[in-house]
Amino acid sequence: MDIDEALPLLGGLSPAQFMRRHWHKKPLLIRQAVPGMQPLLDRGELFALAEREEVESRLIVRKGEDWTLRRGPLARRSLPKISQPGWTVLVQGVDLHDDAVHALLAPFRFVPEARLDDLMISWASDGGGVGPHFDSYDVFLLQAQGRRRWRIGRLADPQLQPDVPLKILTNFEPEQEWVLEPGDMLYLPPGWAHDGVAEGECMTYSVGFRSPQRTELVKEVMVRTLEALEPDEDEPIYRDPKQPATGTPGAVPAALQAFAADAVEQLLKDRELLHVALGEYLSEPKPQVWFDPGEEQPLDGGLVLDRRTRMLYDERHVYINGESWRAGGRDAKLMRKLADERALDARDWARASEEARELLTRWADDGWLHPRGAD
Repeated sequence: MDIDEALPLLGGLSPAQFMRRHWHKKPLLIRQAVPGMQPLLDRGELFALAEREEVESRLIVRKGEDWTLRRGPLARRSLPKISQPGWTVLVQGVDLHDDAVHALLAPFRFVPEARLDDLMISWASDGGGVGPHFDSYDVFLLQAQGRRRWRIGRLADPQLQPDVPLKILTNFEPEQEWVLEPGDMLYLPPGWAHDGVAEGECMTYSVGFRSPQRTELVKEVMVRTLEALEPDEDEPIYRDPKQPATGTPGAVPAALQAFAADAVEQLLKDRELLHVALGEYLSEPKPQVWFDPGEEQPLDGGLVLDRRTRMLYDERHVYINGESWRAGGRDAKLMRKLADERALDARDWARASEEARELLTRWADDGWLHPRGAD
């Protein structure tokens, strides 16, 4: 992707300009970001996804000031009538289940893949929505069908309504208001309050980006770092030849505390170990994701990553679906291309080393990638 090329998706801005001016800073309304936009799944197909056990879905119904929330799987017969106003079905991670929806994410890949969360589809009857709220992450709201009225404003008061199963703001003060038609898109940075209400039956696609909290990162990185540790015969062992006799045996010796603190400090100095743990965490698929074993097919005609595969890299490693490998030289360039473009062609395969081909074949056997053109 040329990050300096102006894109209709961004209202004539280039990705570089958008990231500099708007990302994490201020909203942007783009009329006809996707001209001729049509829903990639119809209502029936979306509801069929919501029925599946492995798909995360929610049903939200509003009647006056009363809200109800039910989590999936959602049997079609249990949903309200289409003609009933004020209800919404939300289906998370639709990109994991449909190739066309997954392909819709490609134009947004000017944002690092490590930040991408998923594409959620929201179907709503007339008046449906989830109430005024705010998110802690960046989101692109693409209108796919029908019309939705959006009101947005800076978050003046984060207080939430009590005794409501949704995080609905108590005091929402909108500053701007638009009606989005199919193909229109609204970008919102974290912390902007917003409320979207369907005007007739409508469908909205939300491209969301993960923003992990520091505590979450610390826990995930440290757990993986500790799991990777292996005993070393040459590592120091706590010794206390100068420990005097004590009349307070329950007290933890200060020297032992210092020994433990030093061990942790030395661990944190191993940045490569921490980087590997972070890469494995960021490339870990969601819990409900699994892969079907691949059939034995040649990869010499090129290959593509499975839509559910998450692949990242840094200077020394490649990460795929929660696992890591050291990579250097020509093979490293090959793997980075695969992560960036999510595909390799026949020429790339021909240039790969025997070791790289064996690894790619193993990933194909695991269902993480497929021969180019395979069904």
